[in-house]
Amino acid sequence: MPTIVDRIAHADTELRAFVDEPGRAERVAAEVDEIARRWPDPERRPPLHGVPLGVKDIFRVDGLPTRAGSELPAEEFAGPEAAAVTRLRDAGAVVAGKTVTTEFAYFAPGPTRNPHHPEHTPGGSSSGSAAAVAAGLVPLALGTQTVGSVIRPAAYCGCIGFKPTYGRVPCDGVIPNAPTFDTVGLFAAHLPLVTAATAALVHGRVDVPADRPVLGVPAGPYLDQAETRARDGFATQVAALRAAGYEVRDVAALDDIAQVNRQHMVVNLVELARTHEPWFDRYAERYRPQTAAGIREGRSTDAATYTTALDGVHTFRRTMPQLMADAGIDVWICPSATGPARRGLDTTGSPAMSVPWTQAGLPALSLPAGTVAREPGGPALPVGLQCVGRPGADERLLAWAPGIAEALNDPTSGAFVG
Repeated sequence: MPTIVDRIAHADTELRAFVDEPGRAERVAAEVDEIARRWPDPERRPPLHGVPLGVKDIFRVDGLPTRAGSELPAEEFAGPEAAAVTRLRDAGAVVAGKTVTTEFAYFAPGPTRNPHHPEHTPGGSSSGSAAAVAAGLVPLALGTQTVGSVIRPAAYCGCIGFKPTYGRVPCDGVIPNAPTFDTVGLFAAHLPLVTAATAALVHGRVDVPADRPVLGVPAGPYLDQAETRARDGFATQVAALRAAGYEVRDVAALDDIAQVNRQHMVVNLVELARTHEPWFDRYAERYRPQTAAGIREGRSTDAATYTTALDGVHTFRRTMPQLMADAGIDVWICPSATGPARRGLDTTGSPAMSVPWTQAGLPALSLPAGTVAREPGGPALPVGLQCVGRPGADERLLAWAPGIAEALNDPTSGAFVG
């Protein structure tokens, strides 16, 4: 564990994935001593014993302040430790530190850089968690997704990102963004670690299905949102899956994606404004302009507009699983992001490829799927394949993932990190 602390101290000076923490080495050493006392028998140690964990700084962690990437006083966010953190600690994980988030998990970027090319964005809002895992500072990190805040940074940084079914993991102790969509998620270096951590979070286990999933491509205007280079890369990924023996069906879907995007934005902004009612009037001058603008727009949205949008969300959550059943598919596949990470740190990129799956509450997994250059002669940047399962079928999606990853020649599919 001291190796991890040393690595953060040295490598993170440029990456800036972790929130600064005076006394990190002493605190981590105390946690390591505590798990040694708690589980002295190697035969009885839990599955995540000693695994270093990064925690997005909107989760409360006993012994650490929570600032949510903001300039507001940490005392405003004090309270019991987040249930997700406690569950991973109970499975043996050791908190390596808080990871950087965009302000209040919205769009104003933090200082984190992309570990592959530091002049490019790592994505957001779980920017520090994705970058820390991709750079090898920690093998596991917690994030959240309200629009695309797990799947997109995982793709940009080249690691695995998993967003469970909405409501599978409690959000207790997490500063909310928009409760209708907020979902606790994970970043990991290897799929077996995603599986072990998810089992701890949902108090379950993952069995390997005997069958192969039928994959579905959501043909239509949804895919048109992706850049040409992302669509070309996706076509290569689909071809690799078909060559590996997977049945891949083109399914007409999401013709109403513009409306789906609009209703997601309305609900998100209204609920963001409601979340910040206790703080915004007192600390408005401490908010970054992008966050303040979102809150003010949410405040100005009338109740009828919000209700109509929320009704649309609930209808969409019913229709998407039915569409999967009618089409006979188990897993949607699509790009994890509209393209590789953009140059510059003033934006976290577009979350468009995650909107329908987050809105529907479906489990989504981003697998590393090679690299793409944004322009001729430019640097090669990671891209991801997004795999989306049926509601509540998180365990099946994770059990199918190694086979899909193997077909993509993804080296993260099988190695265990413990």
